[in-house]
Amino acid sequence: MKLKPADISRLKLSELEVRPSKVRRGMLGKTWRPGGGLSQFLEGLPQVLAADDLRAAVGAVIQARRAQRPVIMAMGAHVIKVGLSPLIIDAMERGILTGVAFNGAGMIHDVEMALAGHTSEDVAEALADGSFGTARQTGQFINQAVAQGQSPSLGEAVGLALNREEPPCRDLSILAAGARLEVPVTVHVSLGADIIHMHPSFDGGATGAASHYDFRLLIAQVADLKGGVYFNVGSAVVLPEVFLKALSAARNLGNPAQDFTTVNLDMLRHYRPLTNVVQRPVLTGGRGINLTGHHEINLPLILALVREGLEG
Repeated sequence: MKLKPADISRLKLSELEVRPSKVRRGMLGKTWRPGGGLSQFLEGLPQVLAADDLRAAVGAVIQARRAQRPVIMAMGAHVIKVGLSPLIIDAMERGILTGVAFNGAGMIHDVEMALAGHTSEDVAEALADGSFGTARQTGQFINQAVAQGQSPSLGEAVGLALNREEPPCRDLSILAAGARLEVPVTVHVSLGADIIHMHPSFDGGATGAASHYDFRLLIAQVADLKGGVYFNVGSAVVLPEVFLKALSAARNLGNPAQDFTTVNLDMLRHYRPLTNVVQRPVLTGGRGINLTGHHEINLPLILALVREGLEG
């Protein structure tokens, strides 16, 4: 064979003691001991990668609330479907969350939990015979609440209706809690994307107007976001796009909407949350954080760490 192996006898070697290293002893994790609190667990995590991001996210929320700055939780329906409504409501009641933003599906699953204590049908099975999305009570309740127009806000109108009608599982509703606590819960609808849009009682004009009112409410919240935190949890398209437009509008109106923290929580890394939540909004100041993992684990952990940090 004509090709000869390289002669490595003259390779220039460096000294380990002076070579730059990314991981050092002081960054290593510490063993958790029984009886220790959540804050000790957090401190014991290695000072690298996602562990540092988790600390930063928790610290940002604690700092924001101590300074009475807003913490907004934008969430897709999956947050409700994995059983986290009671935790979100508790965070609202404790003043940790100052605002919640839903997509249309979030509103639907929230209402179904309040009406019946269960939600999330088998789409594949129901689609086969065309029964998917046809639950009468869901569309009837939401569409009637919009038609009655007790509030110009879609989220508040449905929340007020839930509190007025007092369905058996109202305590599980984030919308009802928002109306009761006067914490804005805005709903950002994509027409044609939700099951109630095919119900005969649906009024696209009324729903669109109420959802646009909620968009303006979100602009007002984002306008005051300096020093605060914005979460995107489980929405890959709609809410990241809504946030980007709300932020642009807030800045266009002359508000100092910068120097805040954004946090994206999801099981997969999607383009729009990374671009429209984690990266672009903080180019003028602040920090974007992405934590990949299951909502039913990461979100309860973050909320518990924040509560302990605020109350400890």
